[in-house]
Amino acid sequence: MGLLTHPRVVELVQKFPAGTVLIVGDVMLDQFLIGSVNRLSPEAPVPVVEHSRNEYRVGGAANVANNIKTLGGQVELVGVVGTDLPGQQLIDELKIIKVGTQGIITDAERCTTRKLRIVTQRNQQVARVDFETNAKLSENLENQLTNQLDRAVANASVLLVSDYLKGTITPTVMQHVLSCAKARDLPVLVDPKIPHLDYYAGATLITPNHHEAEIATHQHIHSMADAKIVARAFQNRVACESVLITRGEHGMWLLDRALDRNDETDEVQLPALAREVADVTGAGDTVIGTIALGLAAGANMREAAELANHAASIVVGKFGPSTVETIELLRSVETRSSG
Repeated sequence: MGLLTHPRVVELVQKFPAGTVLIVGDVMLDQFLIGSVNRLSPEAPVPVVEHSRNEYRVGGAANVANNIKTLGGQVELVGVVGTDLPGQQLIDELKIIKVGTQGIITDAERCTTRKLRIVTQRNQQVARVDFETNAKLSENLENQLTNQLDRAVANASVLLVSDYLKGTITPTVMQHVLSCAKARDLPVLVDPKIPHLDYYAGATLITPNHHEAEIATHQHIHSMADAKIVARAFQNRVACESVLITRGEHGMWLLDRALDRNDETDEVQLPALAREVADVTGAGDTVIGTIALGLAAGANMREAAELANHAASIVVGKFGPSTVETIELLRSVETRSSG
């Protein structure tokens, strides 16, 4: 049973507007080509999609920023886009949701990461086309990006790294994030990718999903007892303070070194709360964004993780990369507290 009460959530939510999260990572544009399917192609056994409309949403690190902004927090976003049309569309979308774009650097030699999903009007995905490069940043771009970090960190309460293996998170960039955080005694949260595990040593919290945790530790998770073992192994492997393993319908497992006064109380199972799952796309962005804003508002790691668990249960009921409103978060906690 969760320890987070409705009055405590109200208290934290009221402090959300005072919290500023600085995000560095791979920004991307999610495009949805929506249409109807009534027949198969005579050319190949594939559906013919009759185009109806296009929708655009911010994705990757930009979706994390959108989640924080929707919950009422302040956010600075640092990343890289190309000088192409999708890059401009992404910046335009960020401006619409009032996320600052000063930290977005443009690079004429890169394409903006774009995921084009072809879906039916019933939200059934037919195909996905990815436009991307995973080339590492040049030294010049690294310098521009670290300069933006230096500018933005002055107002930050939490630093968050959203790594999608699209080239933004290099050893130099990650070390600069950790150095900035250490100088100001700020927590660093990381949504990780396996090839970059060695970059994250010294982070406050890393949030692998269960597949990533299994690969990193060469162990399987079949139960919460396994999750406990794997979380400790992951913590030792990466040399981070805390670990949150997200396990989909099996909930989450939190290992929090900050509570390491009693070996039994620094690890906790957070059961899944979702009743209906429509789409898990972007759920990890919601989890880490909510944790970051919770910490910025004064929550401890357990409280922030519980907030994120509620937020995840809401967002998986929506289609595509989505966000959670504070009223939805409050209603979720109140419903389960009274139940």
